[in-house]
Amino acid sequence: MFSLCEPPFFTRLREARRILVAGAGGGFDVYAGLPLALALRSAGAEVHLASLSFSDLYGLDLDSWVAQDVAAVRPDTPLRGDYFPERSLARWLRSRELPDTVYAFPLTGVQPLRAAYRALLEHLGGVDAVVLVDGGTDILMQGDEHGLGTPEEDMAGLAAVAGLDEVPHRLVACVGFGVDAYHGVNHSLVLENLARLDRAGGYLGAFSLPRESPEGAAYLDAVAHAQDCHASRPSIVHGSVAAAVRGEFGDVRFTERTRGCELFVNPLMGLYFCVDLPALARANLYLDRLEHTVLMRQISTAISDFREELPRQRPPRAFPH
Repeated sequence: MFSLCEPPFFTRLREARRILVAGAGGGFDVYAGLPLALALRSAGAEVHLASLSFSDLYGLDLDSWVAQDVAAVRPDTPLRGDYFPERSLARWLRSRELPDTVYAFPLTGVQPLRAAYRALLEHLGGVDAVVLVDGGTDILMQGDEHGLGTPEEDMAGLAAVAGLDEVPHRLVACVGFGVDAYHGVNHSLVLENLARLDRAGGYLGAFSLPRESPEGAAYLDAVAHAQDCHASRPSIVHGSVAAAVRGEFGDVRFTERTRGCELFVNPLMGLYFCVDLPALARANLYLDRLEHTVLMRQISTAISDFREELPRQRPPRAFPH
């Protein structure tokens, strides 16, 4: 039973003692989970962070691997190149005297990614919950929409965790409503999908990230630190979300990467939208086609084939007000 006094997301996790918070779509997605991880840790849970990584993990030394396809990234972990969100987060965590290991998975298909999740869970001694976090909301697209955003990595994570039936609680949390418009997502259809999930009992509501909360302040500091660490390739998603959390509005400029684009930073970007992961997996129209994939390109092919077979796509809809 849920109460207005507590977001259903946290009600579902109230009894969970060990929780894995994992970035669904790679890159900086894991930063979307930082405020949630801090809140859950303050409530007494043991929380671990993981990320589907866009970095060249296979360049890591053998000591960095705790299992097949599971790297333990720490503040001093070396890597070729300057793009390493997992390490920048680990360094920020150490600066706050918090547990500073961020686990990372290479980009793979569903079968090896699920095996990597299971290997990590065994390494951690089991968990009561897995929370997939997405910067943006394209993980909520079911497949027949006019635009899907960038679904491959999100769907790899969703399908992998959907098969972890041994984990009692599996949830999805998204922050950054509106940022996926750049990749063709129509957010009226996102709201339609949330309504459909609500009717099926899978929607766990929304809540804001206040900048004056400990979690909001920590998130803003972590994002600023990450932008400094990745000055040539800062996160547009989290730059937008952080601007929204600070109360900025409209075409906010924070990186040259958005030159030529008009942003619409607004308070909705600072809201978490939360759903039950198995319910979201059931609502997806093509997730079963990804089940036996081994490589990321097989996921791309399967999604493309599904889209070609659709008799029609749901057209984009304008907000009526």
